[in-house]
Amino acid sequence: MSKGAFNPFAMAQAQFDKVADFLELDAGTRDFLRNPVREYQFNIPVHMDDGTVKVFRGFRVQHNDARGPCKGGIRFHPQETIDTVRALSMWMTWKCAVVDIPLGGGKGGVICDPHNLSMAEQQQICRGWVRQLAKNVGPVQDVPAPDVMTSAQHMLWMLDEYETIHGGKYPGLITGKPVGMGGSLGRTEATGYGVIYTVREALKQLGIKPEDTTASVQGFGNVAQYAIRLYEELGGKVICVSCWDQEDQTSYSFKKESGVDLDALLKITDRFGGINKDKAREMGCEVLPGEAWIEQDVDILIPAALENQISGENVQSINRRVKLIAEGANGPTTPEADKVLEERGVFVIPDFLANAGGVTCSYFEQVQCNMNYYWEKNEVLDKLDTKMTSAFLAVSELARKRKIFMRDAAYVISVSRVAQACKDRGWV
Repeated sequence: MSKGAFNPFAMAQAQFDKVADFLELDAGTRDFLRNPVREYQFNIPVHMDDGTVKVFRGFRVQHNDARGPCKGGIRFHPQETIDTVRALSMWMTWKCAVVDIPLGGGKGGVICDPHNLSMAEQQQICRGWVRQLAKNVGPVQDVPAPDVMTSAQHMLWMLDEYETIHGGKYPGLITGKPVGMGGSLGRTEATGYGVIYTVREALKQLGIKPEDTTASVQGFGNVAQYAIRLYEELGGKVICVSCWDQEDQTSYSFKKESGVDLDALLKITDRFGGINKDKAREMGCEVLPGEAWIEQDVDILIPAALENQISGENVQSINRRVKLIAEGANGPTTPEADKVLEERGVFVIPDFLANAGGVTCSYFEQVQCNMNYYWEKNEVLDKLDTKMTSAFLAVSELARKRKIFMRDAAYVISVSRVAQACKDRGWV
């Protein structure tokens, strides 16, 4: 990870500007799309368990809704910033467009650390967030979802608060809910599985069998866990994973040349994806510094944690054997690192394509809620596979035809669709 100042929104705008130049977008369209259409910032007072009142800062950014209601997660993180939320909302716009679902991009967050909050305190934050935005989100306006350190329980508290305020039942307000309370089967697996659906298709194009590959994964949360699960089912072997250690406030990598045992690791993992390093050692894992995941002698790297993890400062640490990078996280690779990877000929599946499985399944959940008719798990995952594969093939075909980087091809498709929607509506 870069040690210098990093502004994710500046990075998102730089990525957009590159494609805007390529597409020769007019000045008005360019100005409209490089900034969010709406932003909300507010305070959430919470009565803490110790009797004090603490104020938390909350955000919601709606980048663009030309193609449909805004869609995007809510993350709880102590380092959350408005620029992070702006960047993520923009990436959500492109993500929805690249898989061609009728939604726009939004993102939300609260500056807090759930590790240090009781469930009662977290519930107050959830309900307070909704109270501030009750008129600005909804099934036909802006549909939130879980993100970093938020869960189905948080979504249900938010839904309950919204329904209490509006006096009705609105299950389509929010996705990522518990199954049985309007949630969709397959939603938990969706993002991680979606990453591997695109990996599978990329390996086909590279002429490589999954069973002949090894991988290193950054992160051990929901996305990483299910990505590892499906990748191993395809025959691949993960030899290294990394995660954040809350107690030490640092990250560690866990390496096992014969392949990590996913089920065994899950038994010693906390609800935030933190692996107990002492127990991991007992299982035969080598405990290494957090950065070690990127240096492994593997075929595939899967960054599935946070943004700004592959930068100009550490990209040279990537082993020359690496042929494929699948971005499970949002914005993990900086433009400086992209240049190096492109020169090396590394096949990069960009974030807003690779991890679009989550929002695609969220869209499926929204559809099911609005119909009040729910699908079986196999149907959900089959539809997800079809959608992800179709999107991947469209991007890779354009990349080959235009002889451009996969990220640029994905942006060309996404930005073109959103720009056209804005023009058709007469906005620009």
